[in-house]
Amino acid sequence: MQISDKPRIGIVGGGSWATAISKMLTENNGRINWFMRNIETIKAFKGLNHNPRYLCEVEFDLEKINFTDDLDKLVTQSDIIVFAIPSAFLKNVVSRLRVPLKEKIVVSAIKGLIPDDNLIIGEFFHKCYDVPFGQIVIISGPCHAEEIALERLSYLTFSCEDLKLARAIAQLFECHYVKTAISDDIYGTEYGAVLKNVFAIAAGICHGLRYGDNFQAVLISNAIQEMKRFVDAVHPIERDIKNSAYLGDLLVTAYSQFSRNRTFGTMIGKGYSVKSAQLEMLMIAEGYFGVKGIHEINEHYNVHMPITNAVYNILYERISPTMEIRLLTDELR
Repeated sequence: MQISDKPRIGIVGGGSWATAISKMLTENNGRINWFMRNIETIKAFKGLNHNPRYLCEVEFDLEKINFTDDLDKLVTQSDIIVFAIPSAFLKNVVSRLRVPLKEKIVVSAIKGLIPDDNLIIGEFFHKCYDVPFGQIVIISGPCHAEEIALERLSYLTFSCEDLKLARAIAQLFECHYVKTAISDDIYGTEYGAVLKNVFAIAAGICHGLRYGDNFQAVLISNAIQEMKRFVDAVHPIERDIKNSAYLGDLLVTAYSQFSRNRTFGTMIGKGYSVKSAQLEMLMIAEGYFGVKGIHEINEHYNVHMPITNAVYNILYERISPTMEIRLLTDELR
């Protein structure tokens, strides 16, 4: 699918990643349309020239932004729709649409599964909104919004069945602090993004339990093998799991101070309940929802996934983190 020289770009979401994406897109392009559900946030943004809740240090040229709290209006006025909201909220937000998406280019910056349906985001838009896979582009990391705000060099991978479209979308994001690559592995990059959040929770739990760097290295080396087994079973194509979209994203999410999933896991390891940890965090830890979906999907594939199973048992079966991780240590090599 071709895009014009000056495509109309719409962004859905008001969090840190949506804010970072808006920063990247306004570096290279003209005006963007930006949907936020909360009209008060929009008013505050206009008064401050920055997002009042996330990445407050990023100043915007408001002449480049057309804010709206009307999703139908945003979709109608945009050729490319970038979704950057937690996967747990996507179904509810998009259910309000009264205009079709199937003629649009849909870009997902979401790293999670649709809860209960256990669909990756590309599948969701294809099955539920008739968007052809050739018009769906998936963004994967390694990339934290906080480092985009600081303009630290980052790399993004854009995945689509149509590699020409993937390259065209990637070029919209490229700037002096963002380099891009393309891929046709929608399933692998999406499932990899879900799993790296699960593994980051595991890393956080172990950190909270005072396991050291030596053990973390073993954990993550086993995690990338677990990721490969799963994505190869679900979508068996030739892929290099060592590429940054898989291994790189796993490493940054498991080790970074900015990782909300690692932070969530650390709180669990230190003795917080799931509910209390969720209440204390300002942002969603996608891995909490992702591990349940992966666990249920794997009931069909029966892939050996000891790390995923351990995180599931801790978060959903309420098994003691100390006991579960001790059992996990015997599974790792």
